[in-house]
Amino acid sequence: MHTLICGSIAYDTIMVFQDVFKNHILPEKIHILNVAFLVPDMRRELGGCAGNIAYNLQMLGGHPLIMATVGDDYQPYASRLESLGLNQSHVRHVAGTYTAQAFITTDLADNQITAFHPGAMNFSHENHVADANEVKLGIVAPDGRDGMLQHAREFHEAGIPFMFDPGQGLPMFNSEELMDFIQKADYVAVNDYECQLLLERTGLSLEALAKLVDTLIVTLGSDGSVIHAGGREIRIPGVNAEQVIDPTGCGDAYRAGLLYGLANGMDLESTGRLGSLMGALKVAQRGGQNHACSRDEIDQRYFETFGHRILP
Repeated sequence: MHTLICGSIAYDTIMVFQDVFKNHILPEKIHILNVAFLVPDMRRELGGCAGNIAYNLQMLGGHPLIMATVGDDYQPYASRLESLGLNQSHVRHVAGTYTAQAFITTDLADNQITAFHPGAMNFSHENHVADANEVKLGIVAPDGRDGMLQHAREFHEAGIPFMFDPGQGLPMFNSEELMDFIQKADYVAVNDYECQLLLERTGLSLEALAKLVDTLIVTLGSDGSVIHAGGREIRIPGVNAEQVIDPTGCGDAYRAGLLYGLANGMDLESTGRLGSLMGALKVAQRGGQNHACSRDEIDQRYFETFGHRILP
C-alpha cells in the first residue's frame, strides 16, 4: 500500500550576494527602487514539498506516490526521480508552463529576497486522488490553491486518512476554508508560527483545534515538537545534528518520518522521534534532497539517540 503525497515539485535557484543588501539600498529612494546584485555563487536545487517528502519517505523504506504538476523544464528532475526509483505515474506534465520555481538571493547577513513562480503548480487540481490505486494514507502539502482544496475533499470522500500540512500556503485560505480542511483531515502538521496563524484565522484555541483531529503536530525547530492526541500532549525532543548547514526541507523530512510511522502503526512518540531524527539528518546538508542515509544507518542513529530500534 502507498502513501499519496499531494504537493509541489519545484526548482530552487539560490544565489549568494557577497555583501549586505542594506549597503546598496538608499532608504530615501525606496519608492523608486532599482537595484542589481552581482551573485557569483549560484546553485540549483531540486525541491518542492512533494518531492522532498517522497525523497525522505523512500529513504525510510516507505512507499510514496507523488501527485504533482510540472512544466516543460521538468526533465532534469524526472531523471533524478527515475534514478531513485520514485514512482512518477501521477506527476502530470502541463504543456506550455514552467515547473514551479523559487529564485532566492541571500546576502551575507542571511537576509533573503525571493521571487516565486508557481507555473504548473496552478494546475494541480487536474490531478485526482481517485486516479491513484492502493493508497492507505495521504498528505495535502503546499500546492496550488484549488488543488489543495480538491485533494482534501477527495481524500475525505474516499475514506483515506490524510494529513493537512498547509505550510507557506496557509495565507491563501480564509477561515471557512481552513475549518473545512481541519474537519476533513485526520492529522494536522504545522510549525509554531503556522499554528499561531491557523488559530488566529479560525478563532480556535489550541485545545479546541486538537480536539477536531486525531493528531495535531506542532514543530518547534531545534526545540523538537509537540504532538497533541486524545487529550495527551507528547513532547518530542529535538535531535542534535552533526552540523547545521541548511534548514531548507527540514519540515518535509520531519513529515516523512511522521508518515512512515503512521503508515506502519508506530506509536506517536516513536513516530515523532523519527520525524525529529529525519530533520536532523537533513539540516546537515544543503538543499532538500542531498542527504543520503540507508535504513540501517537511520535505525542505528535512532538507537544511539533514543536507546531502541524501530525500523524492521
